Amino acid sequence: MASAPTASAMRRALARARDGKTLDVTEATVLLHARDEDLRTLSEHASRIRDAGLAEAGRDGIITYSRKVFIPLTRLCRDRCGYCTFATVPGKLDAPFLSPDEVLEIARQGAAMGCKEALFTLGDRPEDRWKQAREWLDAHGYDDTLSYVRAMAILVLEQTGLLPHLNPGVLTWQDFQRLKPVAPSMGMMLETTATRLWSERGGPHYGSPDKDPAVRLRVLEDAGRSSVPFTTGILIGIGENYEERADALFAMRKVARQYGGIQEVIVQNFRAKPDTKMRATPDADLQELAATIAVARLVLGPKMRIQAPPNLIGSQYDLMIRAGIDDWGGVSPLTPDHVNPERAWPQIDELARQTEQAGYTLRERLTIYPEYLLAGEPWLDPRVAGHVAALADPETGLAREDAVLEGRPWQEPDGGWQDQAGTGRTELHVEVDTTGRTEDRRSDFDSVYGDWKELAEKVPSAPRRMDTDIAEALRRAERDPAGLSDEDALALLHADGAELEALASLADGLRRDVNGDDVTFVVTRNINFTNVCYTGCRFCAFAQRRTDADAYTLSLSQVGDRVDQAWEAGATEICMQGGIHPDMPGTAYFDLAAEVKRRQPDIHLHSYSPMEVVNGASRTNLSIRDWLTRAHESGVDSLPGTAAEILDDDVRWVLTKGKLPASSWIEVISTAHELGIPTTSTMMYGHVDTPAHWVGHIKLIADLQRRALERTGRRGFTEFVLLPFIHQNSPIYLAGLSRPGPTKRENRAVHALARILLHGLIDNIQCSWVKLGADTCRDVLNGGVNDLGGTLMEETISRMAGADNGSYKTISELAAMVEPIGRPLVQRTTTYGRPSADRVAAALASDGVAQAVRRPLSLPIVG
Repeated sequence: MASAPTASAMRRALARARDGKTLDVTEATVLLHARDEDLRTLSEHASRIRDAGLAEAGRDGIITYSRKVFIPLTRLCRDRCGYCTFATVPGKLDAPFLSPDEVLEIARQGAAMGCKEALFTLGDRPEDRWKQAREWLDAHGYDDTLSYVRAMAILVLEQTGLLPHLNPGVLTWQDFQRLKPVAPSMGMMLETTATRLWSERGGPHYGSPDKDPAVRLRVLEDAGRSSVPFTTGILIGIGENYEERADALFAMRKVARQYGGIQEVIVQNFRAKPDTKMRATPDADLQELAATIAVARLVLGPKMRIQAPPNLIGSQYDLMIRAGIDDWGGVSPLTPDHVNPERAWPQIDELARQTEQAGYTLRERLTIYPEYLLAGEPWLDPRVAGHVAALADPETGLAREDAVLEGRPWQEPDGGWQDQAGTGRTELHVEVDTTGRTEDRRSDFDSVYGDWKELAEKVPSAPRRMDTDIAEALRRAERDPAGLSDEDALALLHADGAELEALASLADGLRRDVNGDDVTFVVTRNINFTNVCYTGCRFCAFAQRRTDADAYTLSLSQVGDRVDQAWEAGATEICMQGGIHPDMPGTAYFDLAAEVKRRQPDIHLHSYSPMEVVNGASRTNLSIRDWLTRAHESGVDSLPGTAAEILDDDVRWVLTKGKLPASSWIEVISTAHELGIPTTSTMMYGHVDTPAHWVGHIKLIADLQRRALERTGRRGFTEFVLLPFIHQNSPIYLAGLSRPGPTKRENRAVHALARILLHGLIDNIQCSWVKLGADTCRDVLNGGVNDLGGTLMEETISRMAGADNGSYKTISELAAMVEPIGRPLVQRTTTYGRPSADRVAAALASDGVAQAVRRPLSLPIVG
């Protein structure tokens, strides 16, 4: 540890803590040295903050705990931590995993003793290290450890009513999507941000891939993005210094502020254990623990719940309460602390007595903290909401003293979605052009997107012009369009005046060589089957919470009726997407596709963004490949490459709170291509991105097309669609963090550049009349674009964001748009073939738009 701070430094830091000043890392480091009288003073300040937070939460004077049972699902682990006695080797176990019967036996005993939490404790991905674990999973029909965790969580919910709290170690964003429907909360200790303890030989985490602090911080962020109430914490005394300890507290605070998902922070003291590499390391001193708790309270603030495990503090209950804890964590009347088996749990009566002696009342909580339980969606998945409600006091969110533990069915709510379908503002697709949206923002604007102030720090810097000569870049683009360097491409995006005209001319020449002069369009109908969504995309003005005035969900019959209307109007395509409705089972996507094909077998179904694919796969516990196969068999013919926005996670995590990362988008699209399912590709630009991001995105799309050609011998992408950001009602614009969309010059330049960089790979470049309007569409049609998209019939998403170009275009209106540039308008299919004569005739008869959307529906006469 570093040398102790001077007395004057301690006085200054304590004075700032007394006055409620915001501490920095240096001041927090000083305060971590507080002992004796300084510690008493520090604890007084921390207690004051804790008490204010409890009063604000409506739990004045209450310290909580969770009555739980430990379920050590497997003690195998791929990591090699120097202090751990929980992880072992296969030879010391009867079996690599507990069997379902063993899991149930522990859970039932716990339920009989009044436990309400089932803490699943296990090592990280043991199948990656131990063949015995891999063989056991294979023999029992599980793809991986997390599939078994998911199955056992469901078993415990259904058979006992205990609420699972999952501690499976490092999880990915997609793992959270799989596990959230089966557990009200999850957790993973951050432990430390001291990278050297992981990277340097001899460190306690050396040789443990899952203990890289950067990886563990990413898990905390992904939990927040996924709206999972998450438990984390630090382990003190494993070799970190005080500054590193303070840094870990600030790192957790940053994630907590940005996403709001950290429900509690555990401050745990290291205790040496025999038969470990760190058996000779001194235990962390309890005054040191108390100082760390107090500093954690000062740094993390009154709203954070802070916990100290009561079996690791000897008799120093009062010391820890005075330091600022408000929770004792999980205490089991049945099972030992499998991580610290030598330290027995205190009796709950004794814990209550010690808490009362310190002037507080002990109350039982559930595994999900009251703040998240009472908030409900998006923090609590509907599939476990009933299990939680059965045990919770609806007023306080704490555990009900009279709750009866009994199993309740866990299942995908096959009836749940349809029970709500056909409700809400189902005519929004028509009314958006007349009465418009009810409010300019959804009702949970201030909470669903995370902390706007923290987010502002992540917004990329403003665009800058490169020094590369634009004329030289144009010459190189003419010689090798698709081989253009990043520097040259970025230079071209800054072209203006005569240089911009030259760029457009070059792109238009490539368009003419590839496509001729035809301007193509498709007669299609958009069907957005629900706008209820809690993903928290900060650019999206379409998503609503289920109680908002503009929220709606269509029934299968309503979807089918719209398909029939589209077919009658000559449509060859249905483009169907929707919000990530929390009640919607993963199989509902198959039902929707089947309904489309049942109504009109010959219509092309262009459906489900990569975000919807991941959501469906997660809720059904299918792999991406298997889910796409099922969707294809159900009727999906191609995928829209939406949900791409900008395929750079630094931008994505500003634009969205909980949407899929770029790697998941790539996985879905690449898998679809391998399965022979064509997709489109898109880019939404002009918000918090820069031109450099546009270049990187377009080049990534080009690389994915090359990969599809190499692996399958065919192109995967049929088109590239550029989608300028519509700002008016976008949350991130209303919060003051984004630009008001791209300029006209930028629109012209990026459409032209897309044609150049994708030359020879993607033949069709599409503009969006919804977002650009007629004049700019004509400009880009003269600068590399060959396709206008579709008649749409109901375009609600952009209209809700504030676009003012209507929700549909008739064929006559599209023709009028194109007529001034002197090029023919030609109807196409989704895959750029030509429709049959009867489809063309039907489209001409309706002018490409169903009558039902061309005027508001008549209201029934009541009398």
